Order: sequence, then C-alpha cells, then structure tokens
Amino acid sequence: MAEQVPSRHPSRTANRVAAAVVAAVLAGGAAACGPKDAGADGGAHAAPAKGGTLTVLNSEPQTNFDPARLYTSGGGKVPTLVFRTLTTRKRADGAAGTKVVPDLATDTGRPGKDATVWTYTLKDGLKFEDGTPITSADVKYGIERSFAPELSGGAPYLRDWLVGGDTYEGPYKDTSKSGLRSIETPDDKTLVFHLRKPEGEFPLLATQTQFAPVPRGKDTGTKYEEHPVSSGPYKVVSNTGDGEHLVLKRNENWSEKTDDQRHAYPDTIDVKSGLDPAVINQRLSTGSGADAAAVTTDTNLGPAELAQIAGDPELKKRVGTGHFGYTNYLAFNPKVKPFDNPKVRQAIAYAVNRQSVVNAAGGSSLAEPATTFLPNQKSFGYTPYDPFPAGRTGNPEKARELLKEAGYDNGLTITLTHSTAKNFATSPEVATAVQESLKKAGITVKLAGLEDNSYKEKVHSVTDEPGLFIGGWGADWPSGGPFLAPIFDGRQIVKDAYNFNHAQLDDPAVNHEIDEINKLTDLTAAAKRWGALDRTIGRQAVSVPLFHPVYKRLYGKDIKNVVISDWDGVLDISQVSVK
Repeated sequence: MAEQVPSRHPSRTANRVAAAVVAAVLAGGAAACGPKDAGADGGAHAAPAKGGTLTVLNSEPQTNFDPARLYTSGGGKVPTLVFRTLTTRKRADGAAGTKVVPDLATDTGRPGKDATVWTYTLKDGLKFEDGTPITSADVKYGIERSFAPELSGGAPYLRDWLVGGDTYEGPYKDTSKSGLRSIETPDDKTLVFHLRKPEGEFPLLATQTQFAPVPRGKDTGTKYEEHPVSSGPYKVVSNTGDGEHLVLKRNENWSEKTDDQRHAYPDTIDVKSGLDPAVINQRLSTGSGADAAAVTTDTNLGPAELAQIAGDPELKKRVGTGHFGYTNYLAFNPKVKPFDNPKVRQAIAYAVNRQSVVNAAGGSSLAEPATTFLPNQKSFGYTPYDPFPAGRTGNPEKARELLKEAGYDNGLTITLTHSTAKNFATSPEVATAVQESLKKAGITVKLAGLEDNSYKEKVHSVTDEPGLFIGGWGADWPSGGPFLAPIFDGRQIVKDAYNFNHAQLDDPAVNHEIDEINKLTDLTAAAKRWGALDRTIGRQAVSVPLFHPVYKRLYGKDIKNVVISDWDGVLDISQVSVK
C-alpha cells in the first residue's frame, strides 16, 4: 500500500510537536511475517551468518540522528543499531514481538508507590563505542537532553510524566547543573524515576530513544547527530545529507553477552534514503549487485506492484506481510450540525460499506474492515464488537430509519473533508467510497479535498475542525493507552495547538477509567480494560472505524533471518544477515 505509517503523538504535549510528527503518520507502516513465511529455499529461512554489507533503501531520510530528537519506540529500525535503551521490544515475529524486555537494564523496571516510582538497575559490562563504561548518569543525561528546545522532536511523554518535567528546559539552560530532580542516580548502576501520576506502562515508554545513554563530555549539542556515541552493535562512521546516506560499522565494544536481543551479523550497514518508492521496489525486485542484500524499512508495496508480484513465485517468497496497530476511521465533530444528533452519527455508521472502502484502500490484501477503534491485536486489548452491525456492505435501510427518527425524512446533505494525498488512507479514493455508500441511504456527501498540510491544520484545529473527516491513528507502543487516551481523554483537548480529540469528548467516566487503567502494572489486565473502554466509547458513535491497514514489503534475494513484529511492523534490521 502507498506509504502509510502510524501517527505517534499520544499526549497533550505531543500536539505541540504534531506538525512534524503527523508527517510521519503517512511515512512508513509495515509488515509482520518472518522466516516461517519465507520458504525453505535457503533465503530468508536460512540460518544467519556473520559478514557482508546490508543495504537499506528508504524513501525518507534518517534526519535528526540524535536520540533526543528521534520519535522511535521499541527498536527495529536503523536507530536501534546505535542506541540501546533501558528496555526494548522482544525481537520476535508477530504478536510475540509486542512484549517489552530488558535492554540496558536488568529487568523491565520495578514499580513503587502505585506506579509513581520506577527503579532500574543497569547490567554489568555495558560500554560505549570508545570502551568507557555506561553509567546511570549517562542515561539520566541522555533523558535531560531531550528537554532542550534545541533538540525538540522526540516523544513528549517524559515532559508530561516526570515530576518537574513540564518546566525543565534541558541541561544547556540548567544553571544549577542539578538536572531533573525527579531522576535520581544513587550510584552508577541505579536510576529512580518519580512520576506525577501512576503510569503502569512506564516500561513501554522506556523503549523510546530518549532513554539512550549520552556521555556529557561527548555531547556536541545540535551537532551530536553527526557522530552520536554508540551504545549498540554499530557506530556511525558517515552521515551525509542530514541522514540521506548513513554508513554504520561494527562497534567492537558492544557485547552480545549484555544484549540478547540484537545480532550484529553484517559488517556494514549502508543506508541510502531520499529514493522514490517505485525505484526502491524495482531495485529490490531486480536484486542486482548490492541490492540483492537490501531491505527497506519505510516503503510498502501498492496494489499494482502486488498484482505484478502475484505472477512471480520467486518474488512472492520475498514479501513480508503483517500488521501494525493502526486504524483509519470517520471522525465526527458533534459540535457541528447535524452531527450533534447521535442518530445521524449512528445512521452514517450503518450506511458505510466497508467492503467498498477496503477496495478503495487497495483491496483485502492491504486492508481489513474495522468495527473497533482499537487495532485487532491482543496487546491493545482488542475485543471484537460492532455497536452498529451492518455487515461488510452496510445497511442503508437501517440508516434511513434512523435519519427519519432524527427528523430527516428526505435525507440530508453533509460535507466530508479529506486529504488529496495519494495515500490509500485519507485520500480521494477512500472518500469517494464513503460518498457512494452513504448515497444509498439518502445521504448526499459533498467532498472537500484539501492539500495534505492544509488538511492536517484544519482537522486538528478545535476552532476550525469540520463536522466530518477521514482520520487515522497509530500507537507509540502496542497498548490501548497511547491509542484511546489522546483521542478520547477530555483533558487532552488542546484549544491553541494541534488537537486530536476530534469529538472534543470530555466524559468524566471515560477520563476516570483511563486513570484507573494507567495504575495497572499488569499489562495483560490493563489490555482487557482498554478493550472494554473501547466498547463503551464505541457506543457513543463519535467515530466510525473503517479499516485496519495491512502492510507488505519486499526484501532482497540474499536476505536471511527476516523478523517483523507487530510492535512497529518494520523489518528488524538488527536481526538480518546477508549471504
């Protein structure tokens, strides 16, 4: 499918950086399949071996290669080769890869005081690329750098969660040099975090690159991205064109004895970006020279390319397929008539023909019909339900009945806002499919297509938000928390910047349940509660889930040990080896 990557901005502060982050929404989702799907022909299924060069062909440059500025969670992409964090995701295929595991730390964290205090102990034998030991002070300093205005762009949670984080401006402006008092380092191995409120998902947050250690003496501020000091299996030897061409070589001071998740199989990682997606897929398909040992972490296959591949058995073996937690949906603004009437919103929910929407999004190979806001994965708390059951093709008769009850005996005319970007998500194709299905229920839909930047500005503005638009959301980690809270927590409504609570829903019962779930450190128990909350919110008809995207990506013929998890859906280059 055309580039469709989950958005990652789950908190109030995230809205302030959303202009940059929302761009990532359409920049790279992916797949989840592994060796089991690759065939037993000595390709992806073959045993990995050390040596060689892995080439990465991407459309988006790896800009801002500084752990403070990256918006990366869980690991799997290029940054995970250089930056280790307190925790990471389990490097495994599919659902198994949604589990959080220790990385620099000995465990995933020890909660105290109702999950408002979290304690971590670093492993023995951790070293930077120059051989110096990694200490708790280095991790603390790495986090503090992410608060510096000069290094903005990273995940915003710490600013919201840490005591004093909302006013701290980073180490460059900290004249006291005491740093964030809410991060204690009683010795070289221990970190203690003090939070403003209970956060049972702190171990998931600790996968973010802001938790990567940075030695204070090697910090060069905004130039640090040119040569960040590695704590992972590879170090940066060249970064040109602000991330357009990155060359990584093996870090001899990294030890697999302290890191059971990554594998440094290739000697060199050569990352080439700024390429046209069609060119990337053509190069991976042909597999000439170095491209035979190439992968992509941000370029999907589209309908036309999949049709071509379908006739080639060898290429079909080199397509990874799977899911990232993402939902595309119709968003209502109940403050705009006639969407203030619940029966109108319910009528639209019944009228939608999800099969035609799926076809418009690239077909069943690239999209699955959705009736839940939460993605259909266990880690999110997915609980199957449909508050307005109309089957795959809709129920226009039921929709007409509800419209009459709402006072619209002769139907009504509404406007649907969408992006003109060709992304198979919020684009004209999907909008037209919605328009045609609602017409059968007596609803005339006028399409308002906006250039992508204008679309984003409009739909995320409390004062200018349209009554109905096509939206999409993806989580920063596989849980219901960063999925439901930013969209439906009334305390996250932002009036003067990017707002993601499209319904401007401020339901005390919903807000309270979000707080109660956040207290849980048992993520399995929390997932069940997120699923129940999804059902509760769904009955209010403030959105109409349309589809969950399916991602498909091609990889080179000499690639072995393909691992693609449901955490981020990206082929995990820390696992790949080449022939």
